[in-house]
This record gives sequence, C-alpha cells and structure tokens, in this order.
Amino acid sequence: MNHANYYLLFDRIQIQAANAISGPLSYGFPSLNGFLGAIHALNRRLPESDGITLGGVLVACHHCDVQLYRPHAYADATFNQSRNPLKKNGDTAAIIEEGKVHLTVSLLVEVRKADQVWANLSQNPQASEWCTQVQNMLMQQRIAGGSVTSIGRTQLFESHQQDDMIAALLPAFVLMDAGQDLLAITRELQTGQQHLVNEFDEIQPACDENGAPLPSARPAQTEVTALDALIEVATLHHLPPDAKDSKEWRAYSVKSGRGWLVPLPVGYQGIAAPFAAGELAHCRTAEYPSQYVETIYSLGKWVFPFRLPENFQQCFWRYATPQDNLYLITQPPAH
Repeated sequence: MNHANYYLLFDRIQIQAANAISGPLSYGFPSLNGFLGAIHALNRRLPESDGITLGGVLVACHHCDVQLYRPHAYADATFNQSRNPLKKNGDTAAIIEEGKVHLTVSLLVEVRKADQVWANLSQNPQASEWCTQVQNMLMQQRIAGGSVTSIGRTQLFESHQQDDMIAALLPAFVLMDAGQDLLAITRELQTGQQHLVNEFDEIQPACDENGAPLPSARPAQTEVTALDALIEVATLHHLPPDAKDSKEWRAYSVKSGRGWLVPLPVGYQGIAAPFAAGELAHCRTAEYPSQYVETIYSLGKWVFPFRLPENFQQCFWRYATPQDNLYLITQPPAH
C-alpha cells in the first residue's frame, strides 16, 4: 500500500471468546492473522466507488482475560470448556477442546483515499458518516474467531497527528516485532557476553560504567541457533551461589532487562508444493490454491505507547509478498 492519507482508530473493541491459541506452541493472545484477517475482510466489503483501501494494522491491548482454570498456584492451567449451543433435538453438544479469551483491544488502521481527500477532517460530515459505516460493518464481523460486542468509538486521524494517536491508545500495550532482540540473545549465547538492542535498533555489546563488556550468566556456545535462543527465552534458571560464604540461589532469565518479550507466530513456511484450486480434497475452500505449511515463530514485545519508535509506520503489521514459500507478517515501513 502507498503511504496512508489517514489512520482509522477502532477504539476499545470488546471481543468475546476469541481464539486464545495463537500457534502450536503458544497461547494467551490471538495470532496476528486474526486481526489482519478481520481488517482484510472489512477492506473487501468497502464499496469500490469510495476509492478507499485499508492497509497495515497496529494492535494495542487494553485488557486480556484468558478463560482457564488452575486449582492452585503450582498446578497446570487448563482451558475452560463448554458444551454449547444445544443440538437441534435439545441434546448437549460434544466438547470440542479449544482456548478462549475475552479481549479489549484498539486497532489503528492505515487508510488510503485515492480520490479527493476530506477537507477539515474533524468537522467533515462525509468522513464522520464513513466512520460510522465501517464501525457498523466491523460490528457484524468476527475478530480472531470472537464476537464483537461493542466498539467505543471510531475516529480518523491525519498522518501528522501522531501524538494524538498515541494519546488515544492510552492506556494499553502495543504489540511490536522483537526480531532484533532475538538476534541479540542469540549472539549473547554464542559469545558469552551480554548484547542489547540500542535506540537505533542496532545490536551492540552491553558494558558496565567503565566500558568493560558484561559477561552473560551462561557460558559461550558457538553452535547456538536462533531456535535455541527462542527456547532459552522460555527458560528460567536457578543458579547456585557465586561465593562460598553465600547460600542464596538466584533466578536468571535471558529476558531480564529486555522488556516484555513473548513468543510470536509471524507466518508460515510451505513444506510441500502448492495444490491448485479444487485439487486438494476436504480443504476449507475449493476457490483458492492450498498448501501444507508449518508455523514460523519469532519474538514479539509489548510496548507502552510512549516508547514506540519515532518512525510510526514501523508499528503497523502488514502481509509481506509471498516469496520462497514464506508467508510472513512483518512490520516494515510503508512504501
């Protein structure tokens, strides 16, 4: 999509019973596909005569309530299950194991208007009418498999109103790509020295106040890969005392000091040649080609709006052009 003329805020969308399982190995918050897919579906429903296209999506979460049960603090959590709706004959339905979450999120969407722009946006009746129209359309859709029960408001912003958009997102945390943090962790595990991502999104060794490199709590392992680093992020170590006169064990996680990191599915890798439309039996739709894929994981980070990058376009998730059997969702600057 070309540079956006406007940004459309769906403020505080209440979603009930969204899919809490974001991938084969992660749960708690819906996958990015759930939000980008909903906006893509909304874009397809817009009248072509309007000349309006929706693009990238910024995801901000205000509240997240995973529907699970844990009898005590040391027990495994299990998803709450239900047996509804009733069958036509009144019998209860069988249990289909699934994970659900109730959410309050705000979505900020890039808007490209090809023809004449809206003058005096805040008081333009056509812009206001269009906002009401798309809000009603989104209320009729599902988002991440959940039902939309309410939308606080819908508002258009011009591209120069970045501070106003950030203020409108408060209080919430914005989901950002943390691929650079994953590379920094990988390098730390390989070299045995701490590495961090600076404000310019560059990876550099961490040093103390005297400029000396800080050692990692883990010994160097040159054969470590990004997959090992991803597993290390989910690991909590209990380390023995450093000195003989100390009896205190300490906990260590490579995530410490790097912000709120989470595993994040960012797309799919094709593992077989694509099937032509209608060739693969029992797939969801026979209108489009199908392909067997595996989920690709990376790292994400929840960031408070005041700490978002200065280049605001980097905060929007977009579908990347498929290449080499890779189907990715990324956060590149808009072209």
